[in-house]
Amino acid sequence: MSHSLLALVTRSSDAEEDRWLAHLRAAMPGEEIRSLRGLSEDERARVDVAIVANPDPADLELLPNLKWVHSLWAGVERLVAELQGFTAPVVRLTDPELARNMAEAVLAWTYYLQRDMPAYAKAQREKTWAPRPYVKPSQLRVGLLGLGKLGGRAAERLLDAGFQVSGWSRSLKSLAGVTCHAGEAGLSEMLGEADILVSLLPLTAQTRGLLNAARFAQMKPGAQIINFGRGPVIDDEALLAALRSGQIGHAVLDVFAVEPLPPEHPYWSTPGVTVLPHISAETDRVTASALVAGNIAAWRAGGQLPETVDFAAGY
Repeated sequence: MSHSLLALVTRSSDAEEDRWLAHLRAAMPGEEIRSLRGLSEDERARVDVAIVANPDPADLELLPNLKWVHSLWAGVERLVAELQGFTAPVVRLTDPELARNMAEAVLAWTYYLQRDMPAYAKAQREKTWAPRPYVKPSQLRVGLLGLGKLGGRAAERLLDAGFQVSGWSRSLKSLAGVTCHAGEAGLSEMLGEADILVSLLPLTAQTRGLLNAARFAQMKPGAQIINFGRGPVIDDEALLAALRSGQIGHAVLDVFAVEPLPPEHPYWSTPGVTVLPHISAETDRVTASALVAGNIAAWRAGGQLPETVDFAAGY
């Protein structure tokens, strides 16, 4: 019987696929890894595991003997939306390096707001020498929406830097030094106490539009927001209105409903908005490939899979 084959299935360019293939092959020298694009029908029948990055669902249907799928991304909302009815288990990427990168970004942009960098940038544009009063980290409370692996690591970095930290999650967590909340009442309480709100939430039916006009109204006047989770968690029109009114003082946005952010989008020109091009925590090809290799080796050896995506929950 012919040996099994791993297929890389993406919507990326050939050059991007080649970069991934080089890292995956280096991490798994004992495996044959090929792009789906170059496989014959007989070769597609040999594929038992697909390594994917936003795959076309029709491409996965070309693999009749597929046992499971390993995503190269941490976020899986697009997979969940597009693979309804898909029966093979899907494993998401859980990379400690991604959590480190995200925690670093949360701390960096929290400092950006704590040190009034938007105000100094405005002063420079206006050629105004305008020192502002210093506010210590210990005088500010950062609220984290999402206390999973990313949120937990971010909380550690913020606490080490001296910030007060609160967190909200679907079910109540217990993290040392963090004031933890859950549920609708807990969300309202955390929104009301946060000086800087950081969203690390995945996109699900429950989180879509979670930060809307009513919730912005629950926040302190002038509170600031960082969104490093998913764009549609925020109601864009509600945020623009809250920025115009001063209810929200500044928003650092790295994720959007449509990416790249269209040139005509008002976020580009709205005072009080910092636009970032989805760079808060990029996937590291080296560490991601090593994790994929480890998961595939464990499955080959004993049949065990890491935690798989819950399509009903959305993550």
